[in-house]
Amino acid sequence: MSITLQHLTKSFGAARVVDDLSLEIDDGEFVVLLGPSGCGKTTTLRMIAGLESATAGDILIDGRRMNDVAPQRRDVAMVFQSYALYPHLTVAENIAYPLRVRKIERRQISESVQRTAALLEITPLLDRRPRELSGGERQRVALARAIVRHPRAFLMDEPLSNLDAKLRLQTRGELKHLQQQLGTTTVYVTHDQAEAMTLGHRVAVMNQGRLQQFDKALTIYNQPANLFVAGFVGSPTMNFIDGEIDLSGGRFVTEQTAFAIGGLKVQTHANHKRATLGIRSEDIKVSLMPREGWHQGTVYVTELMGSESFVVLEQANLKLTARAAMDFRAPTGSPIWIEFEMNRAHWFDHNGVRMRSAPSA
Repeated sequence: MSITLQHLTKSFGAARVVDDLSLEIDDGEFVVLLGPSGCGKTTTLRMIAGLESATAGDILIDGRRMNDVAPQRRDVAMVFQSYALYPHLTVAENIAYPLRVRKIERRQISESVQRTAALLEITPLLDRRPRELSGGERQRVALARAIVRHPRAFLMDEPLSNLDAKLRLQTRGELKHLQQQLGTTTVYVTHDQAEAMTLGHRVAVMNQGRLQQFDKALTIYNQPANLFVAGFVGSPTMNFIDGEIDLSGGRFVTEQTAFAIGGLKVQTHANHKRATLGIRSEDIKVSLMPREGWHQGTVYVTELMGSESFVVLEQANLKLTARAAMDFRAPTGSPIWIEFEMNRAHWFDHNGVRMRSAPSA
């Protein structure tokens, strides 16, 4: 099933929650809607499902306009954050419910429930009630209930957000494997960038109801379209430095200091241009010993993360975060020297839009 959104808009009174959103989701694709709370991603999902009506624009499923089609006739299955299981029914009865509503023959229902339960490895739970299950088990039951009737698309609204960190990681892998097995078109809503990066074939980043960027996760990470995307995708967040590009001097000048641009040619029409330099933590080299040409700073704090360390440092009134080896140790206030990998830097103009850069000839 392909899903196309054409200039989709949703307003609640004077508040425009989704603003002129256009997306094309291919058959069998796993697309993640990513953004902060209140950006319109769940409202978009509910409009696809038919639980909310669009103020303007069109929703097409396999090329057919669905705006006025009832939810039960769209052949999509929704998985909610709250699981939405019936507490008085057993697991088997919860899974079977969508088939019973459709008046499927009893023997066929039983076979479908058993097959789906085996797929999700919850067969031993079929006689239990939801209150007897852990959060992860309830989530699997909710997925089973969505899968059992073989819908043409899954719509998932932050289905893992109620799980603890370890279980969320495990279930995330299982969900990705399951979608690859089934090949069912999936639209998945989350505010968790790790889920978006690992699950989606493509990611649609939203903010304040508008689409910011729609592309493969790695492209979004390496080539963010604007300052919002650059700051939202990546952990720790990208470092930003405001200044001015001086092409004639080959420098990026801030109020406090200047950084050599190196071999990069930033494509700008003026010799001097206000800009924001973005640099990820992994693209900042750190040293506890002086290095020629490196900038001196001061250690603000170090955070041991297990496999690596985060070093928060102050340099000329700037606070930056760099990655270092797991055994990196430096007391607060000690001197540190840094160098930027300028060929990995990101440049944004005064409107926050990405500026192109290319290797100098």
